[in-house]
Amino acid sequence: MTHTDPTTFAYEDQLPRVPLPSLEDSCSRFLEWCAPLLDDEQRAVTEKAVAEFVGDDSPARTLHAALEEFDNAEGTRSWLDLFWPSRYLGRRDRIALNANFFFLFQPSEHGQEARAARLIASTVEYKLRLDTEQIPPVVQRGRPLSMEQVRYLFSTTRIPGRQQDTVRAPYSDAEPGPSPARHIVVFRKGNVFRMDVLSPGGTPHSVADLEDGLRAILDAGDTPAEYAVGHLTTKARAEWAETREALRRLDGNAEAFDTVETALFCVCLDDHTPSDVKDACDHLLHGDSGNRWFDKSVSFVVFADGTAGINIEHCGLDGTTVLSFVDTVLTTELADRSPAGTPSVGPVEFTLDDTVKSDVPASASAFADYAAATASALVSFDDMGSGRIKRLGMSPDAFMQLAYQLAHNRAKGFVGATYESIATRQYRAGRTEAMRVVTPEVVRFVEVMDDPDADVDERVAALKEAADKHVERARECQAGMAPEQHLWELQLVATRRPELGVSPDLPLYSTPGWTVMRDDYLSTSSAPSEHIQYFGFGSTSSHCIGVAYVLLPERVNIYLSTPASVADEMASFADQLTTAVYELEDLLDPES
Repeated sequence: MTHTDPTTFAYEDQLPRVPLPSLEDSCSRFLEWCAPLLDDEQRAVTEKAVAEFVGDDSPARTLHAALEEFDNAEGTRSWLDLFWPSRYLGRRDRIALNANFFFLFQPSEHGQEARAARLIASTVEYKLRLDTEQIPPVVQRGRPLSMEQVRYLFSTTRIPGRQQDTVRAPYSDAEPGPSPARHIVVFRKGNVFRMDVLSPGGTPHSVADLEDGLRAILDAGDTPAEYAVGHLTTKARAEWAETREALRRLDGNAEAFDTVETALFCVCLDDHTPSDVKDACDHLLHGDSGNRWFDKSVSFVVFADGTAGINIEHCGLDGTTVLSFVDTVLTTELADRSPAGTPSVGPVEFTLDDTVKSDVPASASAFADYAAATASALVSFDDMGSGRIKRLGMSPDAFMQLAYQLAHNRAKGFVGATYESIATRQYRAGRTEAMRVVTPEVVRFVEVMDDPDADVDERVAALKEAADKHVERARECQAGMAPEQHLWELQLVATRRPELGVSPDLPLYSTPGWTVMRDDYLSTSSAPSEHIQYFGFGSTSSHCIGVAYVLLPERVNIYLSTPASVADEMASFADQLTTAVYELEDLLDPES
């Protein structure tokens, strides 16, 4: 980077603010978005509640005025500044499998310690460049994107709370500036080790040094831990908070927690060789919970055969940020460094009382049962990708989303509420917007596709109309013009600020429109990177299928996840999806 190149955070203060929609606009869009999912009676009930909600004397006006005041306050970066902590840190269920997400990296010829050492070395190089703000800001289509999230890559740990979690992180009031930590934590068979990756003078250890340190850990951790404390991070948040508080009161544990929480990142050396790619994905998502600390923002997982990936705690990091980070880490050409000796390595030991000794295996068993109650599947297309779809004259994302809708309708017999994450990092502190995929055009498309009386021209027309509407709605979301997060934040304002005298249980929030639109049957997100094989996350409800897709010019790889109780429906969806993709291709190119 030359002296004229922009520094990592050079554009942050120049980025436009996330626009705050008017109450009228969000209510109008909400009615439009939920309508295709409702019957006439449900629509009427919802319309009545929305009319009251947007009325001149409605208490929603008080909530919106308070939100406008907050948006204009000094120090506010976005009207969503409090929304994100409420959304992510406020959830009270377990984050393992439910919130964390993973990437499976492309294969490597290296074995476990060699692969792990290279990942560590590359990541440390990234960290040192970030400390001096030499990571180039991401620019997309000529627009710089917010780099705020990269502050949460290192030495960042989610701390469980009884009411709401918090985050321990650098670049904060409590810990200003970059993390001064020189160590990582390494898990091996449930044993926890501290390993220095930087010398006392701040010089990175060589790959050879790191391999020596990892071999020492593999040897020292060869006997499985009797009580693997990592299992406790799978508990529901309030329960984990209570356990953590009790643990911290025991001798030595405050220091042990400090070591884990301030570690730059986590490396999990798993004693498991994946039987196939799906097995690797499943283990990255929920794996050996004793060999994880799900609260760490970044955990590299390296299996016994060198297969590797990453598990991410979601509260401060979104997929686009992690993809940029992973792409850099996996393509960094490591500098030749002279070996300086084996890094300092030592165990991180927790003092356990009888209560925790019984809690650890109970937590392990409960999470193992929970993971076993999750089904997954892979769907891949080696002859279909964004390049081919563009040549067919269609938006690749619209094409895939319409294939999902057609497959779901055929597998389950109806069109269900569908969430898609839309990145909004072009705004200051921007993250994502919630897009709802089902439109009247989508409903008509799936109907026409299975109407025996419809001809090819009708089907092509319906496909193109639905795709055009999808692109239009995605652009609205990218522009911050979407209703769900705005209306949800108004409800959260009522909860946070009881002095306003407004109940968070306004009638709108119990309408069929609100509940049905947000009850996902498909939860979808895309992660385009040639350096990963698969991306994945858990489902969001008892009937939801999580659809994580890597959409590249020459291929599409999809990881599906759902509760085991609907595994058969997911299998049918996967079969129907393969059919749907080629059926749509044939419609757009009959000679293909």
